[in-house]
Amino acid sequence: MIKPKALQKGDTVAIVSLSSGMGGDSIFRYRYLIGKQRLENQFGLKVVTMPNALMGSNYLNNHPEKRAEDLMKAFKDPNIKAVFCMIGGDDTIRLLPYIDYEIIKNNPKIFMGYSDTTVNHFMMYKAGLVSFHGPCILVEFAENRRMHEYTIQSIYQTLFNHTNYIDINSSPVWTSEFLDWSNEKNQTIQRALKKETHGYEILQGNGIVQGRLLGGCLGVFKMIIGTEIWPNANEWQDKILFLETGEDYPSPEEVCYFLRNLVAQGIIKQLKGILVGKPLDERYYEEYKSVYRMVIGKEAECPHIPILYNVNCSHTSPVCILPYGVMVQIDCENKSFAIIENPVNID
Repeated sequence: MIKPKALQKGDTVAIVSLSSGMGGDSIFRYRYLIGKQRLENQFGLKVVTMPNALMGSNYLNNHPEKRAEDLMKAFKDPNIKAVFCMIGGDDTIRLLPYIDYEIIKNNPKIFMGYSDTTVNHFMMYKAGLVSFHGPCILVEFAENRRMHEYTIQSIYQTLFNHTNYIDINSSPVWTSEFLDWSNEKNQTIQRALKKETHGYEILQGNGIVQGRLLGGCLGVFKMIIGTEIWPNANEWQDKILFLETGEDYPSPEEVCYFLRNLVAQGIIKQLKGILVGKPLDERYYEEYKSVYRMVIGKEAECPHIPILYNVNCSHTSPVCILPYGVMVQIDCENKSFAIIENPVNID
């Protein structure tokens, strides 16, 4: 995998809207401005917003080729060192016909987002580029009142630093509180934080396992299975799969059916381990645990595969950053998780 260069203060980064165009809608534009300003003031970066990123929901819904055009232009521009997604959505899959993987491969740079951006991450993976499942502009960078310190530290540790070991601890607090973005006054209200009462949980397995990360939003996977960006069966060998359930609250039955699909594809038996993100609002928290144990441990007859549960990599806040294609480690005895390979270059 090709590693992009680490960010430095003063670098230019681009904002793209590859799925929902809501960042350009007048009612939500203030969130975009806050996120942009924090990139500039908090992290010392110069920000370029790509030409179509603020064209609004209606236009971008009708023009997926324009969304892809922004992505390709951002990668081709040598002055741009990173590409950050405005937000997720539900139709990034429509960009597939317009992606040039050689442009991505030949112009490596940091790419970050999550949720529907899972599709883009698999594009990056196909091109052989390490990408980053993490904060987006309208959510984490524009967090009400101020960004979460846990998220800020993850950004610095993963994107700016040059280190071969990043210990990713469970956040001591979390929130899924919804404050209506259409009411700009809510921006002054900090979302209520809850104390983390579970921490990391090991659902099965023991010892220490290591493998390269591959995964994303479970609901989005259903759109990419069988497409040109879905990895071949042998590409899952010795991977650590990470999954998060998104904001559509999939039922335990839906998660069960999805995992059974991975079993049927022969993917599960090849894995070294599994990471599972904290469910939104902790809805189905215990039910999901039972599903993973049943499908992976019993039906697939893989009780040896460690499953680390309740990772801050989902639609709850704050979030950590997970780099695709990079070596990570699950330590079952100590209930710990770490990135054990430098995800960026400094050369």
